[in-house]
Amino acid sequence: MRRARIISCASYLPESVITNDDLAKRVDTTHDWIEQRTGIKSRHIAAKDETTSDMATRAAQRALEKAGLTGQDIDAVFLATTTPDQTFPATAVTVQDKIGMGDKGFAFDIQAVCSGFIYALATADNFVKSRQVSRALVIGAERFSSLLDWNDRTTCVLFGDGAGAVILEADDSAQGTKEDSGILSTHLHSEGAHRGQLYVDGGPATTQTTGHVRMNGREVFRHAVTRMGEVVVEALQANGLEGKDIQWLVPHQANKRIIDATAQKLGLPPERVVLTVEKHGNTSAASIPLALCTAVEDGRIRSGDLILMEAMGGGFTWGAALVRY
Repeated sequence: MRRARIISCASYLPESVITNDDLAKRVDTTHDWIEQRTGIKSRHIAAKDETTSDMATRAAQRALEKAGLTGQDIDAVFLATTTPDQTFPATAVTVQDKIGMGDKGFAFDIQAVCSGFIYALATADNFVKSRQVSRALVIGAERFSSLLDWNDRTTCVLFGDGAGAVILEADDSAQGTKEDSGILSTHLHSEGAHRGQLYVDGGPATTQTTGHVRMNGREVFRHAVTRMGEVVVEALQANGLEGKDIQWLVPHQANKRIIDATAQKLGLPPERVVLTVEKHGNTSAASIPLALCTAVEDGRIRSGDLILMEAMGGGFTWGAALVRY
């Protein structure tokens, strides 16, 4: 059986950091109010001339360097983002050019908001398993600060910018069991009836403007806790596993209370949950690869560890991926 293995992981964060105290000077909020409700203390914000493709390319180049590869070794780029450089072309083709792929393979964007990286990982996994791709670059990158209304304290305190990337490589020696290395399964869902709970109030076909993020925080929180609990159970049952079998939960970094609820559902202690929301805020599609790379680089996640990744975003979209690193 062919599996898609993660052979490299890297990230990029902009230099500028905005703390809760910095935001308290702009809007009616406090450090304690933000931290108690979200777990966030600070977030990175892109420079004025720093684009989503710039950040994605930095993460991609670092992932290639770690793997000892070049752009010519990559067959496809799957870029999850809600903040493309332009309406078109896809930001992924800019990354394809910047890493030196030339006309080799293909590249396209995937838009599922905060679930984007899980959607991109699932898409790449299926291309690998169908033998259309042998090596894939999967990126989550966001310049979410571009979508924020900096006078809206309910949203501007939540989000940050950054990028994370993984390289998948085909492994034809897999046995088709839960002991295999690589992506064991992915699980995707959406429910468009709730699209008005978390959205951007602009777009080419409606207002001809970019717009700003708008959110019904109470409803998003309620659905997130429910859907995250459901999808992690779905992933475990699909592989004949239980919560105790998971070494690491690497969740979307939106809100610490949502993450805690998911860990409790799995019966996982806090020390087996990767948390970066404190320093990164919610970086949407970039949050899972940023968290994954943090734990890989500091030595927590090691070869052979079983990892459960999950996310929920606007749409609503949600999903999970079970991966043996």
